[in-house]
Parts: sequence; structure tokens; C-alpha cells
Amino acid sequence: MRQQLKQIHALLIKNPKPQLLNPLLGHLTNSPTPQNAFFLYNQMLHHPTSHNHYTFTYALKACCLLHARNKAQEIHAHVLKSGHFSDTFIQNSLLHFYLIQSDIVSATRVFDSIPLPDVVSWTSMISGLAKCGFVEEAILKFMSMDVEPNYATLVIVMSACSSLGAFKFGKAVHGYCLRNLRARNIILDNAVLDFYLRCGSLESARYLFVNMPKRDVYSWTSVVGGYAQRGFCEEAVRLFQQMVQRGEAEPNEATIVNASSACSSIGALSLGQWVHNYASTRPDLMVNGNVGNALINMYVKCGDVGTAISVFKGLDCKDIISWSTIISGMAMNGHGMHALQLFSLMLVHGIPPDDVTFLGLLSACSHTGLVDQGLILFNAMKDVYRIVPKTQHYACLVDMYGRAGFLEEAEGFIKEMPMKADGPVWGALLNACKIHGNEKMFERVRDDLLKSRGVSTGTYALLSNTYANHDRWDDANNVRDEMRRMGLKKLPGCSRIEVDPSISP
Repeated sequence: MRQQLKQIHALLIKNPKPQLLNPLLGHLTNSPTPQNAFFLYNQMLHHPTSHNHYTFTYALKACCLLHARNKAQEIHAHVLKSGHFSDTFIQNSLLHFYLIQSDIVSATRVFDSIPLPDVVSWTSMISGLAKCGFVEEAILKFMSMDVEPNYATLVIVMSACSSLGAFKFGKAVHGYCLRNLRARNIILDNAVLDFYLRCGSLESARYLFVNMPKRDVYSWTSVVGGYAQRGFCEEAVRLFQQMVQRGEAEPNEATIVNASSACSSIGALSLGQWVHNYASTRPDLMVNGNVGNALINMYVKCGDVGTAISVFKGLDCKDIISWSTIISGMAMNGHGMHALQLFSLMLVHGIPPDDVTFLGLLSACSHTGLVDQGLILFNAMKDVYRIVPKTQHYACLVDMYGRAGFLEEAEGFIKEMPMKADGPVWGALLNACKIHGNEKMFERVRDDLLKSRGVSTGTYALLSNTYANHDRWDDANNVRDEMRRMGLKKLPGCSRIEVDPSISP
């Protein structure tokens, strides 16, 4: 480095021209040690003929890479005094620096001081506002543009509309794109596709997807995930199968995770196995990390505990999600003791539990009747791991007491809760009263339940059915009338039969 500095010094003395020095400044800026660019920049400022407006843009780029705020402000002050601020490249470089620093106030000042902002200026400002959480302000800034937006601008605005769920405005922006853009752009098409999916307009998303001139892995992954998140899980899996069969784009990790989640939601074991088999045929797709965790979740929710354990054991790196998923999976499939044993193993491996882990553990204790163990874990969660219990944890404790027949303890526990009990908590005790035939407590719980918030349709149905079982038809009908008044409707039960489970990728 010392030899290089001597060469720079010699060059400055011999031929201090920006045409020779700026490329060297750019090289230093893009090197692994961009801070060395500041040495050359400082030297160039001492020679009035050795720098021009490009010099400042290179130096500002080095400031961006190093997050050198003081240096950037020094450059900002210098260009203002020297009259170089009128250069568009310098204006946009300063704007970009302040935005990547999330300094919206300084960025706004720079933007407002630009006499004629170009499309780069507008796009930078809109993007910076959106990334800093000022999404509505980003859309308002877009609406005030006095130059034609480019593809990058429109991508940012469509993403902002997605975040806000601004369906009407986003649709208008899409209409603008169709009317004014000469050529299709796959990045913009993907942004529009994501917008329609996140706003729940699956019909518009499907129409766009089918008519896209070109689709990539992001297009397919978005539509698979969008359908899965909206509850159309069978369609999501079919789309994944089409993706594989057509070979238009290769699924990535996110695609596999979305497809696995869809299989989990509908308990489609054979389809989940199909997704797993496909992932296993791809040497570039390791069944690890997010993919491995998604497959574990799919297998436990489909009831195939053995394969879930096998996938779990095969993970090279088991994170908190891996451990929590397998523990919760053991609990939901009736293997409470195994869940507790896995928790002990988790601690041995030095993985600290989180609130989701304890939710699975408390559920395991509830279904296994291990009341004392459940209380120990609940107290450890609060006192040892400093995790603040949520309503779900309290509901698990009430359910645990109730299943074991300790109804008085459950009711007392609810009264000692630091927050007001909601529907799930009272629903757990109501179910226990029904199981153990405690009608007196049932009436008390019913009164508290009807006053609480967050009561599910299933809990109301449980209340109504319990009255019907005791021939209290007026009370049962009153509950049903209340459900109708509130717009609640019990979904009918359904069964699913998998046809042709031998599909192979």
C-alpha cells in the first residue's frame, strides 16, 4: 500500500489531470479497502485542476460503502461552496447516500433543493421512503412526479401498494403500465403479480400469470405461495407440479417451502412426499434449513411422525424452528413424553427455547396429563428464560388443568392471570366442564365466555351442542341466534381422499 501511495503522489505532481486520476479513484473505491480512496480524494482537492464533478461521485460512492457519514457531509459542504452541486450525478449521489443511511430528513432537503429532479432522483426518493417505512408518503411522492416513471419506479410503487393493500390505486398503476410501456418487463410483471396475490385478487393474478410472455422462478413461487396462503392449497400443489413438469423454471427453496406448507394445510401426505422426493432429486437443493423445517412441519401435520423424525435427524444444522416444530409435532400426535425428551436433548445441544417451544411443551403436558411437569415448565419459561407468556400459553395451562379434572384450579388460575382472559382461555375451561359434567361451573364459565372477546365459532358451537345434549333447546337456539347475529358460521366437516398417490416427479 505504501508503494501505491508513493505512485499516487508522483502522479499528482507529474500530471494532475482528472482524466487520469478519476479512474484510479474509481479503482480504489471498488477495491476491498475503499477507505484508501479518501486519501487520493483529499490529495486531488489540493490541486484545482486535478478534480471535476466525477471525483465527487466516486468519493460519495466510497462513503456509501463505508457508511462514512462525516465524510459525506464534508463532501456535501464542499460541492455546495464550489458550485458543483448543480451537477445531476452529484445530486443523485448525495440523495442515495442519505437514503441508505435512512436519513429521510436530509434526503428530503437534498431532493427539494434539486431544481429539476430526473427520473433517477424521483425513483431514489420513492424507494427510500418505502424502505424506511413511509409507504404512504412514497405513493404520494409518486403521484407528484413531473417526469415519466421508468420500470424501476413502477416496481417500487407496485410493491408499496402490496404492502398497504391499496388495491384500487395499484390496479390503476397496472393500467398505466399496460397503456404506456412499450415492452413487457418480467421484474415489473412479477411485482404486479405479487400485488394481486397479496391483495387476494386470485382471478386477476391467475390471468396475469397465464398471459405473461415470460415467467421465471419468482413468478411461479409467488403464485404457488399466494394460492397456499389464501387457502387454495390443492391448486397451489397443482401449480407446483405444473412448474416441475413444464420445466419452464426450476423451483428454489422458497417454492419447495410454499408447496410443503400447502400440503401441510390439507394433510396431503402423498403430495407432500412427492414434493420431498422432488427436492431429494435436486443436488443443489439441500434438505436443510427452511426446506428441512417445512418438510418436518408437513410430515407431523400429516401424522407421519416417523418420517418427520427421520428428516429432523438428517438436518446438518438444527435451529430453534427445527426443534420447536418437532416438539410441537410430537405433542399434536400424542407423543407427549417424546416431546419432553426432545426438549431435554435440545437443551443439551445448547439451543435456548422460545415461546413457540414452550407452547408445544405445554400442549404435550396437557395431552399426557403431566400437570406438575407443565407447571414447572411454565414457571421456567417466565423465571428462567424471561419469556412473557401469551394468551395461548395460559389457554394451554387451563386446558391442562381441565383435562386432568382440576377444574377449580383451572378457574383460580384464570382469575390470577395478569391480563383479561379471552375466548380461547374460557373455551378451554368450558370444554373441560363438558368433559367432566360440571354443570354449575359450566354456567359460570358461559357467562364469562359471552362477555369476553375473541370467542371462536367452534367455542360457540360447543356451547350450543352442550345445551342440546342436556335437552336445553331454548338455550341452544339462543346461542345459535347469537352466532347468526355476529355473522359467525360453523364450517361443515369435510374429508379428503388422495387419488393417485403414486405420482412421481
